[in-house]
Amino acid sequence: MRVVFLTGIWPPDIGGPATHGPDFASFLRDRGHEVRVVTMADREPTERPVPVEWVSRGRPFVVRYPQVAVAGFRLARRADVVYATATYAASAAAATAARRPLVAKLVSDPAYERARRYGLFSGTLEAFQAERSARTLPLKQLRTAALRRARRIIVPSRYLAEIAAGWGLDRSGIEVLTNPAPAPIDVEPAALAAGTFVFVGRLTEQKALPVALAALAEVPEAHLVLVGDGPERESLERRVRDLGLVDRVRFLGSVPREEVLAQLAGARAAVLSSAWENLPHAAVEALSVGTPVISTAVGGVPEVVRDGENGLLVPAGNVPALAAALRRMLDDDALRDRLAAGAQPSVAAIGRDATYERLERVLAEAAA
Repeated sequence: MRVVFLTGIWPPDIGGPATHGPDFASFLRDRGHEVRVVTMADREPTERPVPVEWVSRGRPFVVRYPQVAVAGFRLARRADVVYATATYAASAAAATAARRPLVAKLVSDPAYERARRYGLFSGTLEAFQAERSARTLPLKQLRTAALRRARRIIVPSRYLAEIAAGWGLDRSGIEVLTNPAPAPIDVEPAALAAGTFVFVGRLTEQKALPVALAALAEVPEAHLVLVGDGPERESLERRVRDLGLVDRVRFLGSVPREEVLAQLAGARAAVLSSAWENLPHAAVEALSVGTPVISTAVGGVPEVVRDGENGLLVPAGNVPALAAALRRMLDDDALRDRLAAGAQPSVAAIGRDATYERLERVLAEAAA
């Protein structure tokens, strides 16, 4: 099978889609398939298990987006199927022009993400679904038109599947396939200071890291390592200085995946303070190395992080509740040990190979 893979994020970027891209491309390659990737990037991609073409994010959107579509079309003419994890409109244009089937992995509501980025909407993801203003309607129409071109749509959570079905998409073409736990590897836990929590992900508004920092300020014994980079880094560094947390917060930046897992394995717990989510890879990765998760109960997170079993859940935006969860994880060794013991077994059924084999079948069925 010849697959053209279009994505908006790739290492050295960090985040769920950036993890998924090279990992799934490697899986397909090892299964004998031919894979070609088109992505957008700030600098040269660092992982190339298959050929990777990239378009600079430094170019204006009206320039780079058509360039992604053109590159995708050029490759799709010689492919059996187009697989998109972002850039859905460009992917749909490429697949349509090349007369090839499209499979889309949906990790969020792209219309909502753009509405937030452009300052057109500031409410919750759920509220956005009912919003009917003329400012956001074109974004919704473009999103839905692109996804209707997809023969199959993969979503990582039941939560997002219900939201996507509300856009008028064919429910029979939507399939829930949870983000896979990493393949079993020996992880040497990073040597972290006692009481260290770890966040993994892009430093964006979505992750609501000012909430995590405010909660950390209420727990003097706690430390935080931020693994990843993104547009909010400069403002977060200022917030750290303003809160007097310079000695307790470390920005690690983007690091290889092995180091990500080592940081998670060495943490007291992983922390996710997100304002909205689908189902973050970081939660699954933390659980896979035996580390419990403290997270806001948003989106599909409760489908994987179960309060009192493998982690603690708190309301979004609630600093006192998050601070209390950090305190509990520090002070109660028996609780932490029990949650850690439940971590790996809770993701045993969503292993990498089984998940990717199912995704491979979806691509093959679409191609046929």
